Amino acid sequence: MYNTAFLKKLFLLCSFFILFSCDKDFNVVGEDLIGNNNFDLVKEYYSVKAYNQKTGVVQTDNLPINALGFYTNATFGTTSASFATQLTLEKANPEIGANAVMDSVVITIPYFNKLKDTDSKTGIKTYELDSIFGTSKAPFKLSIYESGYFMRDLDPTTNFKEKQAFYNDQKNDFDALKKGNRINDASNVAENDAFYFDPTEIAEKTIDEETKKETTKRSAPAMRLKLSNSFFTSKILNAPSGKLASNDAFKDYFRGLYFSIEKTGANENMALIDFTKGTIRMYYKEDLSTTSNGVTTVKRVNKTLDLYLKGNTVNFLEQTNANVDYINAVSTPNLTEGDAKLYLKGGTGSLAVLELFGPDADNNGVADQLELIRSKGWLINEANLIFNIDAASMKNNLEPNRIYLYNLTNKTPVLDYLTDNTTAPRAVGSEKFDKFIFGGTLIKEAVTDGRGLTYKVRITNHIKNLIKNADSTNVKLGVVVTESIGIGSFNKLKTPNTMFSYVPTASVLNPLGTILFGGHPSVPEEKRLRLQIIYTKPN
Repeated sequence: MYNTAFLKKLFLLCSFFILFSCDKDFNVVGEDLIGNNNFDLVKEYYSVKAYNQKTGVVQTDNLPINALGFYTNATFGTTSASFATQLTLEKANPEIGANAVMDSVVITIPYFNKLKDTDSKTGIKTYELDSIFGTSKAPFKLSIYESGYFMRDLDPTTNFKEKQAFYNDQKNDFDALKKGNRINDASNVAENDAFYFDPTEIAEKTIDEETKKETTKRSAPAMRLKLSNSFFTSKILNAPSGKLASNDAFKDYFRGLYFSIEKTGANENMALIDFTKGTIRMYYKEDLSTTSNGVTTVKRVNKTLDLYLKGNTVNFLEQTNANVDYINAVSTPNLTEGDAKLYLKGGTGSLAVLELFGPDADNNGVADQLELIRSKGWLINEANLIFNIDAASMKNNLEPNRIYLYNLTNKTPVLDYLTDNTTAPRAVGSEKFDKFIFGGTLIKEAVTDGRGLTYKVRITNHIKNLIKNADSTNVKLGVVVTESIGIGSFNKLKTPNTMFSYVPTASVLNPLGTILFGGHPSVPEEKRLRLQIIYTKPN
């Protein structure tokens, strides 16, 4: 998914900043110790109770990116992702001339991609698709229908004071209300019955009707499908009076598109797509009348009219055939000692809850271990949570490139996330690696295509605040897989549980999962989840 050279550059840069940052912390402490040898630097590890929690059905409307296709993980099962969107007019109340006749209708939705090479002679570019999972060019059946489901903006159950939420389990509602036959009805099966995410550069040839000169317009890979001329002639060119007068009227008249998928073989493919970048362009001819000296001349002219894939959207995520170990782990977590394995799954999946510093035996509202550390007068230099990957369980499965730690109790980012403004070197997809001091990125074996070893999340400021401020609360932390570290928003659960009612949006976007070792005593100490604290203490 990610360019190897880019990751190497990122690793070197991250290493420099991390070493610089750590060194800076130690020097700040040392400034008070010049000529004084009464301080020692110490590294200690503390146990962490961590247990699994299932998210259940989750809100998936108006996501910044949406999944389409199929992806299977041997542990987490098969994720199926379909999609629905409203449409908007390029311009309200468009002027459509007399005798309009449709030539063609094309929908274009760009893919995330990286330019790999440009032929110096032909200018033809070679691309690699990004944010795509599974077997390259694996086909599936794609059918695009007119949607009959009206996606309202506001929720009537709140007296229209809150936005209407749509959830990942509402596919049947849209299935029941889809209208007519599919509208991606081209004879080319690669546009419907055997659709796949094609990384090939698009070359669009056109011939000028007057000069007969042929030109070729080249563009990056995209979903580019021919849609039904007859459907859009009826729906748009011959729309009843008033239906195109405004986008509000239009959304009620034409309630959007529904992208339905069906498996056609053993191989699978799933892509994350920004559908809001999509356009439906209608090419048609109409009469143009001009009058000169009392003589009216009628000429046929070429026109275009665009529709945009904007408005309310919803991503339908279905999870099937999960491994029994995963089902049991998220259904019956060990809330007393924590779980031996932590299952993090994006989409409609699961997360882990972390509790730091052990029990509060004296019932004074503060964990006993935290009370003891507060009494020592330590100067905290660095604190990290180190998650070891269960490599045996994750063998041959794609690994998430990042996990995200947040304040689960208050549904907010932790302080270290908020104060980390580092940015990765800019390239396609590089924003996913911003905030690299805070971390959470996958650390791999030092070999080509090595497997993941650990995830390390820095929570120095969070721990400093807990130790320094007696009135700070030792909140529960949540950890999830993430698709984009820059997205700090949350999506609500359809059925809240006793611990949380929201999950990070960035986790909903990511179809992947990982298995980490927890803090249960049965886990070998070298693999066990622990809190690492590096501090300076007075002698």
